[in-house]
Amino acid sequence: MRRFLAHPSLMVGLCGALAFLLLGLTSLVWTPFPIDQIDIGRRFLGPSAEHWLGTDNLGRDMASLVMAGTWTSFLVAAIAVFIGMGIGVPLGLAAVIWGGAVEWLVLRLSDFIFAFPAVIVAILITTLAGPGSINAIVAIGIFNIPVFARVARGGALSIAKLDFVAAARLTGLGNAMIAWRHLLPNIMSLLIVQGTIQMSLGILSEAGLSYIALGTQAPDTSLGLMLREAQGMFLVHPWLTLVPGSAIVLIVMALNLAGDGLRDAIDPRLRQSRSNVLA
Repeated sequence: MRRFLAHPSLMVGLCGALAFLLLGLTSLVWTPFPIDQIDIGRRFLGPSAEHWLGTDNLGRDMASLVMAGTWTSFLVAAIAVFIGMGIGVPLGLAAVIWGGAVEWLVLRLSDFIFAFPAVIVAILITTLAGPGSINAIVAIGIFNIPVFARVARGGALSIAKLDFVAAARLTGLGNAMIAWRHLLPNIMSLLIVQGTIQMSLGILSEAGLSYIALGTQAPDTSLGLMLREAQGMFLVHPWLTLVPGSAIVLIVMALNLAGDGLRDAIDPRLRQSRSNVLA
């Protein structure tokens, strides 16, 4: 805990990310105005005591939309990370435990998925099933699978060579139990750091997919969808794009700061090497 508190970037990032997450969670039970409340007579209002961030082209309260959109962005990114972690980590561990053809297959599968960006996968899924948040989750989750597979494989390779793993094999412990009891706990810190980074990338991906009409659809809302709806009014009413755009930037910055801080706090060797470079 002292190591964590000694990293200002980690604490700033965590506090910022948690603040936005709390804001999104609050939208599930309360928003200043209903997000579907349309009032054409009060559209394009600037920030005021009544409407903290103004109103959009339909008279909806921007603060309420940002709160709900933040929750959607976090939810899509989090589920996509869990999909990638839940499938990719077992594949990476299997590649280390069994090696040979299994490892070759996992690496080739990773290369194949990396060859198709998330946007291309989303376009394919949308063509087959139609646009929506679920399809965005699937597309981003598929792209996360090889990321976590490679991270798990890289971390487990070094652990598998240690003496306690060899001793576990001598006791007759099976490959699956070795992976579960010895490899996974020792790479969990790497997975947490990578999960934080993938969360920020997931939020950016969701915003991009919603912006090109492949992600969240009305009447639901997300930060990317807010940008898309306001794109034609930037020169006349710039706050309509600046508000959701700033929220995306701040969330991603907070998650990246948290990820970098976690990496430094968990790996003292990396922290020492950075100090030597700066010196």
